Amino acid sequence: MELSERKLKILQAIIRNYLETGEPVGSRTISKYTDLNLSSATIRNEMSDLEELGLIIQPHTSAGRIPSDQGYRLYVDMLMKERQEEMDQLQVELSAKSQKLDIILKEAAKILAANTNYASLITSPQYRSRKLKFLQITQVDEENLLAIIVLEGNIVKNKMIPISQTVDADVILRLNLLLNSSLQGLDLKEINLGIIQKLKADSFGYAALISSILDAVAATLEEEEVQTYTSGTTNIFKYPELNDSEKASNLLYALEEKKQLTELMYSEGDSERGIQVYIGNESPLEATKDCSVVTATYHMEDGVYGKIGIIGPRRMDYEKVVEALQNLMRELDDILKK
Repeated sequence: MELSERKLKILQAIIRNYLETGEPVGSRTISKYTDLNLSSATIRNEMSDLEELGLIIQPHTSAGRIPSDQGYRLYVDMLMKERQEEMDQLQVELSAKSQKLDIILKEAAKILAANTNYASLITSPQYRSRKLKFLQITQVDEENLLAIIVLEGNIVKNKMIPISQTVDADVILRLNLLLNSSLQGLDLKEINLGIIQKLKADSFGYAALISSILDAVAATLEEEEVQTYTSGTTNIFKYPELNDSEKASNLLYALEEKKQLTELMYSEGDSERGIQVYIGNESPLEATKDCSVVTATYHMEDGVYGKIGIIGPRRMDYEKVVEALQNLMRELDDILKK
């Protein structure tokens, strides 16, 4: 159905207002909710046309209008098409950005290892504050909903939510509007009991489903996915003091397994931008007690950062290592902010 832009905006305003209040919507109300700058009389004429088209109905004389099933359907189809186009474009952009970043960080780890003759580690960027940017719920089949959760920084997560009954498309639309209007821009700490209780109270009888969706959002906001790139692991065999079979085996395992070393690099505090040095027993990680570990932080944008680490013998060339880290930090800052 082809409608003029003005009619579409008025229809959208009627539906959004009705979803919020549950009350019939009059022309005076619509004049406050649109950017059309039209008189109430002009809006009434447009509403009469929408009523003739079967998109809105007047429940009784002198009342405002409410959306018809046909009006809801047009609104839902347009909204889903718009959201799908946004998600498709976002996925393309994120895929290209992720591939570029993967190549850059792998190459940076190789260069750092080659320039220092030690083992190197670089982590993917992380976010100090994870906030919800957008949430879309869609029905996959009779037993599952799919929650597409977009976090600050355009991180996209998909979560399957089991359901015990089919949920109408109109209900899903209302839940999407309710959830986004209540949760957009919030992080996990800001989604408090008051917000949760209000969401459940306004959930059109789907409080249990709201709880499941909120659990999925909370799990996503809590997730930490750190990708760690290593290079130069065999460089440790160049130093006799690290060439002991047991020491070398433990260190190689730590470099291969990565998790413990990643935790070590983040242990001095996420906001620390300077260079941190662990010498021998200062390291909390057993596998690096006979080594020195030097770490630094690179930044992409506000709240987005990653870690760089170098592992070598206690007698490493600290001046050379610090200079190499400072140079790499500057280069990554320049490249990743473009």
